[in-house]
Order: sequence, then C-alpha cells, then structure tokens
Amino acid sequence: MKIFRFSIIKLALCLIIGIIISKYLDLGIFISLIASVVLTSITVLLYFLCKKNTSLVTVFGISTLLSFIAIGIFVTNVNEDLRKHSHFSSVLSETTSEQNITFRIRELLKPNAFSQRYYVDILQIENTVVTGKALLNIKKDSLNTILPIDAVYFSKAKLNALQIPLNPDQFSYKNYLSKQQVYFQLYETHKTLLQLDHQTRTIFGFAAKFRNLINSKLKPYNYTEDQLSIINALLLGQRQHITKLVYDNYTNAGAIHILAVSGLHVGIILLILNFIFKPLERLKKGLLIKTSIILILLWIYALIAGGSASIIRATTMFSIVAIGMNLKRPTNIYNTLAISVFILLLVKPNFLFDVGFQLSYAAVIAIVSFQPILERLWSPKYLLSKKLWQTLTVTVAAQFGIIPISLYYFHQFPSLFWLSNLVVIPFLGIILGFGILIIVLSLFGMPKTIVSDSFGLVIDWMNHFFGWISNQENFLITDIPFTITQVIVSYLIILCAYKMFQLKNHRWVALTLLSVIMLQVTYSYNFYSTKGDTLIVFHKGRNTLLGQKHNNTLAVFSNLKSAENNSIIKSYAVKNNIKTIPSQPLQAIYKLKNKHLLIVDSLGVYNLKELKVDFVLLTQSPKVNLDRLIDSLKPKVIIADGNNYKSYVKQWSNTCKKQKLPFYHTGKTGAYIIK
Repeated sequence: MKIFRFSIIKLALCLIIGIIISKYLDLGIFISLIASVVLTSITVLLYFLCKKNTSLVTVFGISTLLSFIAIGIFVTNVNEDLRKHSHFSSVLSETTSEQNITFRIRELLKPNAFSQRYYVDILQIENTVVTGKALLNIKKDSLNTILPIDAVYFSKAKLNALQIPLNPDQFSYKNYLSKQQVYFQLYETHKTLLQLDHQTRTIFGFAAKFRNLINSKLKPYNYTEDQLSIINALLLGQRQHITKLVYDNYTNAGAIHILAVSGLHVGIILLILNFIFKPLERLKKGLLIKTSIILILLWIYALIAGGSASIIRATTMFSIVAIGMNLKRPTNIYNTLAISVFILLLVKPNFLFDVGFQLSYAAVIAIVSFQPILERLWSPKYLLSKKLWQTLTVTVAAQFGIIPISLYYFHQFPSLFWLSNLVVIPFLGIILGFGILIIVLSLFGMPKTIVSDSFGLVIDWMNHFFGWISNQENFLITDIPFTITQVIVSYLIILCAYKMFQLKNHRWVALTLLSVIMLQVTYSYNFYSTKGDTLIVFHKGRNTLLGQKHNNTLAVFSNLKSAENNSIIKSYAVKNNIKTIPSQPLQAIYKLKNKHLLIVDSLGVYNLKELKVDFVLLTQSPKVNLDRLIDSLKPKVIIADGNNYKSYVKQWSNTCKKQKLPFYHTGKTGAYIIK
C-alpha cells in the first residue's frame, strides 16, 4: 500500500495557503521555524508508524498538509529582506538627511517622464556593509546616459521610504515594489554619482554585456528605434525602450503577452531546440545528452533575457516539461505545473503575488482544461482551417483563465484579442526562429542583406497590425469595475462550467447556475454599497481637484479642463463603480448635508455672513491672514491641497498648531474625505 498518497498538487496548494497566511498573520521567523520543524518531525514519525499501524494514515495525511502550510509560512518569512539584520534599513539615520551610500546597478527599468530608473543593490552605508534592494531615480538630462549593469557607484544621498498613494483607490507603486522586495528609493543626478573601480561581476552583468553586444552587432542593419525595441522585447526580454504608443497598441489589441518573454516564447524555443537536437537521439545515451543541452540552453537564454520573474517561472516549467518529454516518462500536465509552482514558490514565495505569475499559470491551466472541449465543437476538413481553429480554441480557452484577473488589475477587455492572436500566433514560432537566426548571423558579422531587411519588415507589419487593432476603439471595453470577490466567484463559475461540460450531470448544472446568481449578487451589493454622499478634496500637484459623490454619480470640480478624465478621478470612479459627469469650474461654497466647505483661492476672499463654515480649503496659495480667518469664521478644520507653495503650507500648519485647530495637507496626509 502507498502510504504517501498526496500528490504534488495538494502539497503546492498547501504551500500557497501558507504563503497567504504569512501575509496576514505576522508570526516571525523563529515561531514559523519551530512550527515547521515540529510538524515535519511529527509527519516523519507518523510515516514510520503507518508502516505498522495503517489506522494512522489519515492523521499522517493531515500532518503532512499542515507541515507544508507551516513551511509556506516559514519560507515567506525567511525571504522577507526587511527581516534580515543585514538589511540597510537597520542602519538608516533618522536624523541625518544624507548618508554615504555605495550601491551596484542591478537592473534597468522602464523610464518615466522625468527619470531613468534602476533597481540597485545597496552594498554599504557609511562604514557598514549591508544588503537589500532599492529604487534609483536618475534625473534625465540631454545626454540620457544609461548606467551599466554591475557598475558600482558612491553618493551622498538620502534613502526615502516609499509612500502610499495620496488619493483613494489609486495604483499603489509602493505595494508593487514591495513584492519585488524594494521598500526605499533615492533620487540622484549623473553629476552626484561617483563611479568606483571594482572587480566583482554578476550573471546579470554578463547577460547585460551580451545583450549590448547583440545590439551593437544589429546596428549595421539600420533598424528603426521601434523595430529594435520590439526585437529586444521579443527575443531578449527587454521592454524598457518601447514607446508608449507602441506599448499601448499591443496592450489594447490584447497581444501584450507577445512582448513579454514568458511561457509562449520559452515553449516555442523548446520546440525549436528539440527539433534541432533530435539527431542526438541516435547516439548512446542520446536522450540524456539532448535533454542536458536543451536545459542548459534554456537557462542561458533565461539569463540573457534578463532573468525576470516571468522568464524564470516559464523556464522552470518548461525544463520539467523537457525532462518528461525527452526521457520518455509519462507526465501529467497538471502535475508538471504543480511541480514548477512548488519549486518557484519554495525559492521565491513573493512570485505568488506577481500579476504575471497569476496570469501565466491561469492561462496554461485554462488552455489544458478547456481547449480540448472547444476543439471538439468543430472538426475542419482542411489542414489550414484545422490549424486556425486550433489556434482560436487555444486563444479563447486562455481567456477563461485570465479574464477575471485582467479585469481586476487592468479594468479593460480587448474584445478583438481573438483576431490579434489568430493572425500572429501561428507565425510567432517562425518569427522567433527568424529573429534568433538574425541575431546569430549578426554575431558572426553577417552584413545587411535581404534576410535582415525582411525581418525588419515583419516587425513593422506586426506593429502596424496591432496599431490598427488598437484603433478599433469600439471593440476595446474600458473602465470595467471588478472586485476581488468577483474574481473568486468568476473562477467558481468557470470551475463549475468545466465540470458541467465534463460530467454532464444535473448537480454541476445547478452549481453553475448558483455561482452565476452569486456573481449577480456581488454586482447588486457593489451598486448599493456606493449609496450615500461624499465630498472629496483630492491631492493634485499645482491644481485644485474636488469630487462630490451623490450615490452612484461623481461631480468633478477643478481648474483643470476635462478633469473627469484625469487618472485620479477615473481610478476612483472605476474602483467604486460610479459614473462621472463633465467637470465644472470651482465654486466658493460646497454643502454636504449640514456641513459647509469654503474655498479660499488666490483672491483671498472669504467675507461670509450668517453661514457656519465647517471646513476651509486653502488653494492657489492665497495671501490671507489665517489667524484673522480662523477668528472670523471659526471653522472646525483647515485643509491645504497640492496647489499651494510649500512655505505657505508650513506657515499655515504652525498657525493652526498655535490655534489648536486641526490642519490637513493633502500632500502629506492624502485626500481629505468629508462624509
């Protein structure tokens, strides 16, 4: 009898449960270590006892599951950089504005409008050797010099803790970076950095040098910036230089996954390598040799492509697939996926909260589950129609897995995704193979030929095609409100529907209908939960932005034109499932129930008679005597938004402190909400 009856799928699920628990229950490294050791010891003891007494099998099973939950909690705590004594946060000075910092450039990020950005490893603060990652912002200049990976720099600077968003329901860059183990950032210019001599080289540095070599070899081919940026994204996993227009075109066309080196690319490369090295199977131990070469090349490619989370997880998954495929071992795709999930999360538990991780595994599971069902709906007679039908069913099946997550994170649905994938996916293997050939030829010094020009034309064709799809705005559904509860219920519907088609019994039909009703209930709940009136003073630098919510409608008041389309307003409206109306000019007085908000702008006018003012909003840096205003109006709260000089805000804060009156600055405490 098999004692250990638990599949890797169950163990992976327990590991996931442990990782999630660790994020909500702070047990610490020591307690989670003790729990893991004790439960594992009990499990091992029960294993040997079960050989003599089979009645303990159930207890052994429960103990095993609990052990892996505890292991999930422990590995998450161990992987939290902030818990390590060597992390630089433990030596940061709270009183000194700047410190001597030495750091190494680790990864080049996509720049924003003002700065070139990098992940850096902090090596030393003052005379203390430390560890930990931070975000480096380099102010853009006319030269726009890119700092080399592995270069070590010295600077006198201040590491600032990342801040939460100042407005409700905004995207939190702090939360995003925390999943990358980045909690601090520093701002520099090229002039304030001093490069140091060093001998240490990392695999990231070697990979970056090789990518730079490839790009230098491609220069004689005279590719345009858009062509070269797509080549770098498609083959080398580097998307930093793609223009916003091109990136948005691929996103709106539902084809952004083509630009992210992930499972699709690694899977195609695996098929190409498997074909190239197939003759090795004729040798003695040829399968072992072939598998080893393929695995080595896959991981070399993963490192060259930047070693991002998406590439590492895809390479891990397809390494397991390659082993099973080439060693002729029977494999189950669900077990293969579970093994890769288990290994990845055991090493990097934070991958679980990465959007790409969630989307990739959701897509693969949906393809494996639903594609055979969809493919059986029609049996084309001809080869071309059969291949197109297979591509379409794969694309549609993938959507079953990714739609709930996509709606939750991105709030949009590109309804022409099927056309984008139907046209490009069948040729993507050829395009990738073509691109690899061009890179190899360039490395051997092959001059510009019709072959290299043809590849450039293919890239142009892709860009124009996705640009055309993106311009069909009527087919891009945006601003879709979707909550985490709706994500869970949606996957419940998908699971029930799958079992219904698989088993075809009344029980699963009833459960599917019940889950659909549950989804309708969540929409009703969201609709009624937004009832009520609210007045919000949003934080917006150099502008005044107010929102007055009445039930499911938001009226926007601002000195900005079309303020209802501002990202701050749109994010708040979408997350709260409310409609905005065209923005209006600012008014002097706003009323919410029995409360009044007075706006004092640059004119400094506030002469009011027989009106009780509860809140005063200072905006546009009015030159007022705040003591006189307070004595005259006797407000309960003074508010200053982001449209004021900092010196004025500081002066008003001191005045309110003397008057013992609450003072709120949206630039420090965030948007002020009046209910």
